Amino acid sequence: MWGERAHHKHGHHHDNVGSRDRQPKFIADNYSSVDEVITALREAGLESSNLIFGIDFTKSNDWSGKHSFGGESLHAISRTPNPYEQAISIIGRTLSPFDDDNLIQCFGFGDVSTCDHSVFSFYEDYRPCCGFEEVLDRYKQMIPYLDLSGPTSFAPLIYAAISVVENSNYQHHVLVIIADGQVATSKSYSIVSPQEEATIQALIDASFYPLSIVMVGVGDGPWDEMQPADEGIPARAFYNFQFVNFTDIMSTSKDMEKKEAAFAFAALMEIPTQYKAAQGLLPPEDDPSATN
Repeated sequence: MWGERAHHKHGHHHDNVGSRDRQPKFIADNYSSVDEVITALREAGLESSNLIFGIDFTKSNDWSGKHSFGGESLHAISRTPNPYEQAISIIGRTLSPFDDDNLIQCFGFGDVSTCDHSVFSFYEDYRPCCGFEEVLDRYKQMIPYLDLSGPTSFAPLIYAAISVVENSNYQHHVLVIIADGQVATSKSYSIVSPQEEATIQALIDASFYPLSIVMVGVGDGPWDEMQPADEGIPARAFYNFQFVNFTDIMSTSKDMEKKEAAFAFAALMEIPTQYKAAQGLLPPEDDPSATN
């Protein structure tokens, strides 16, 4: 597993702020609406946060909706919102009350122009989108012009998000990575792939910034490598990563409003604790214990 390989590669786990007993006391898995989740996040101590979206444009999106999206590409645009559109909308609606300026920085990765080595901004001049509605509009405008590629690495995206945090005077941000697949792995269990190594290091580096990272898994999976990543990565200043399986939650038999609330809660339930933990971080240049 990814987390176990991270241990093997990077050494022992440090004591982290916000450990597994960090789960907020407001937890209950039966919220009826996104509005109830917003109230719960506020009551748990979340005051303000800014949103960053990272969208996966790897080639596997063409086939990983075989079971979960009627055989369509996960990026298919029609009258029915695709999983990316659904996740953007639900997360956007939930976090917008905490975002003072409602500006959302958006990046894409995994297409033929970026592969696993860089990201592209939704706008060439790197301007943010204004509200999640513009995120959705711009996403739909771009889709016909993108060539899907790969392999998958989250590292360039995480470093792009760190730059956003730095340029905002270290305001708290939530990076939401919506992806159809986990980080590219090596064929040998005992060897960490270059993409895994880069992503693990990026998560460690990101933990010295007020940046929470939520990975939303869309499509058929598998997600076996992502589950242990939440706990298995050593040397972080605080637990800064959360994985949530969008497909599992949205395939339950609850009505749509309850499913949306369940997804919002699963994705964001740890943000208040991470927000509080991040308040105690010094900017890396001021913190003598932060190392590259």
